[in-house]
Amino acid sequence: MASNRGIQIGSAWFQRKLNLRPQHRGVHLVTEEILKQVPELSQFAVGLFHIQILHTSASLALNESWDPDVRDDMEMMLNKIVPEGLPYRHSCEGPDDMVSVCYYIS
Repeated sequence: MASNRGIQIGSAWFQRKLNLRPQHRGVHLVTEEILKQVPELSQFAVGLFHIQILHTSASLALNESWDPDVRDDMEMMLNKIVPEGLPYRHSCEGPDDMVSVCYYIS
């Protein structure tokens, strides 16, 4: 990339398939796991990071994590609004399919 008086000119992109370790139901911090698998992120000052989750019942949340209670509060509220044991229609992957995982990046 060329630079002109502090303005970055040019663009770059790359694509990578990541595999996160399997998790049980809950809210799980995966920031370090992603950073280890994508060391190229340190080469970018500005950009967009797109994540496609190929699991049908997982989700991704971006939150601050200065206070570890944030993650606990999120899990508490998700358990209230999406409780286990309801007759969910989505069951293609078996009885462990619902309620699922929320990956958490800070």
